[in-house]
Amino acid sequence: MGILPLSKRLIGFLEKHHLRRIFDKQLRLFEQNPRHPSLRTEVLEPKHLHLYSFRVNHKVRAIFVYYGEDIIEIVDINQHYND
Repeated sequence: MGILPLSKRLIGFLEKHHLRRIFDKQLRLFEQNPRHPSLRTEVLEPKHLHLYSFRVNHKVRAIFVYYGEDIIEIVDINQHYND
């Protein structure tokens, strides 16, 4: 599984919210097994946009797209629930 480098904006989000270490752990897990149960990987609605997400922690998800079968780009990291 190839993962394109994160944008400066996403790196800034992770650092601002002190999520870099947990994100890196989840990303390694994703590389090993994108369907690992703790990631809760899912296709987002509407499905025709081909956007997917995986869990960074209980409140934050990484949004990504596939390029081909084995390369992804993380296009956003955001709050999953509004608290």
